[in-house]
Amino acid sequence: MNNSRTDQDNELFENPDRDAEKDNPVRNVDGDYQPGAGGRGNGKGGELAGGRSYSDWDDSRMLVPSSLELGPGTVDRYVISKQIVRMQEPRRLTPDDLDERRIIYPESSNRRLVNHFRNLRTKLLEKSGGNNFTMVVSGAGTGAGASFVSLNLAAAFAFDEAKTALIIDCNLRNPALHSTLDIIPDAGLTDFLDDSDFDISRILYPTGIPRLRLIPAGSRRETPSEFFTSFRMKQFLQAVRRRYPDRFIVLDTAPITESPDARILADLCDYAMLVIPHGGMTVNGIEQAASAFNPEKFVGAVING
Repeated sequence: MNNSRTDQDNELFENPDRDAEKDNPVRNVDGDYQPGAGGRGNGKGGELAGGRSYSDWDDSRMLVPSSLELGPGTVDRYVISKQIVRMQEPRRLTPDDLDERRIIYPESSNRRLVNHFRNLRTKLLEKSGGNNFTMVVSGAGTGAGASFVSLNLAAAFAFDEAKTALIIDCNLRNPALHSTLDIIPDAGLTDFLDDSDFDISRILYPTGIPRLRLIPAGSRRETPSEFFTSFRMKQFLQAVRRRYPDRFIVLDTAPITESPDARILADLCDYAMLVIPHGGMTVNGIEQAASAFNPEKFVGAVING
């Protein structure tokens, strides 16, 4: 894998006011990827068949100014012309792949599920005024389905060709998103947080879903609260949101009732959402789980099932 850092990667945290008008094309990658059975890549070690690495499709260099700098309505036009049209998918999950994984897509025959997440997306956009945001999604207990809701909510944001989505697996105790998406990552979030010289392009993985990227949990998973309370985590979330004003960022976390991770991360994010298993909790249990979040960040609960 090519570990050389671009100028913009080097300045991810060092120079947030870099002139984003500079055009930064990505390398052409025509025809080198050979998909495996079912249209899936091997996903192994950040490397694809044909010798290409995920960094060849890296969109971490495609940095644009924030909406505060450009004004309302300007970001979408800028992003469409400068960033999103360059995002390439080295592999594509087929409709059968997506149905098997219970991931929504625009043409899905399960209109009820698609519309449920579209409505949820619309309500969140109304709350944010159309601006991008970072949001924690946490289950009210084990088996609530927070990963299912996180992934499908991120996929719903990626429906819009003028928007992109990033899902970050912050459930260090039981990470599952990389398995769901058939990705075998070399590195992830904890590797990036643990090493100040780590290249962000090494933890951004195409998912096989257009305009949706994954940051997996990472190889180091002990003492997760120490990673999440670090200054580098706060800096990372601020920088990613500011540098990608078209991108909606969803953090999938461990259940709020089983660890402090979701509460810690919610303090760093704009919003927090609770996932409740259908018929699996008492009203008192739900209230206790919801009360763990800052009420100013808490946007509500989703009943899964």
